[in-house]
Amino acid sequence: MGECGLLNLASCIPEKLYGFFISVLNAPLKPLLGFIKSLLTEPVNIKVLAPIWAIILYVLSIFYGLLLLYAGMNFMFSGHNEVKRAKSKEWFQNVFLMILFTQMSFFLYAMILDVSSLLTAGMMNLVNEEFFLLTADNIINIGLQFFFALFYVLTLLLTMLILMIRYLTVAIGVVLFPIGIFLYFIPPVQDYGKLILNYLGICIFIGFFDSVIFLVASQLIQIQIFENMKIMVMIGTFSMANLLMLYLLFFSIIKSALKTTASVARPIVSVAKYFA
Repeated sequence: MGECGLLNLASCIPEKLYGFFISVLNAPLKPLLGFIKSLLTEPVNIKVLAPIWAIILYVLSIFYGLLLLYAGMNFMFSGHNEVKRAKSKEWFQNVFLMILFTQMSFFLYAMILDVSSLLTAGMMNLVNEEFFLLTADNIINIGLQFFFALFYVLTLLLTMLILMIRYLTVAIGVVLFPIGIFLYFIPPVQDYGKLILNYLGICIFIGFFDSVIFLVASQLIQIQIFENMKIMVMIGTFSMANLLMLYLLFFSIIKSALKTTASVARPIVSVAKYFA
């Protein structure tokens, strides 16, 4: 926007007034956007759940001895049966890896969270912060922002709510992580372990996928056709991120859970065959 003068006074004064109005609107938006960014980029605090993680680990450790005892007895009574001896060796290997990874699960989980946070923060740093704010750079944007500003705020509030749900899910995940590892190394119930681990991985790296969407959208507004409808691009970007998070947080886990539940009889039969 240029400087006001006698030749453009009629158009400049309204633009200046609207620029002031936009700055007033951006004032409450900045803390909201800052909170959204922190939910995306800051590592989830899991230390508060460390005592619960320790209890879960203690409960799981009870089964270590039973599994080792079963593997040892199976090995002793397998005789010259190569199939049973191979199963016993597989059990020993699985139990050893299970103990190793479950004992390290808190630190592994924290390390994965740090990697996700660094990747997301790196992507978000490439996005111009002005992209998320209302601007008064041209008449078309001014008009569109006047009509869609409230809808943009509501979209941001929805994004914040979904990210808070994701934050809580990831925080609770530190308790579920050792359970997922434990189940993963028991062949008959391996699918349930995969379900837990895959879901936690999706929840952890959801922020990175969102940051990629924001980066692409921030580059799109460099194109003139999108530059003149910035508010629509911003709403569309956050809406796309929201739909992605809703799908990954809820619909994908429901679909996977139904698929796993549909085959609930298969693990039971497998257990019977495995111990036979």
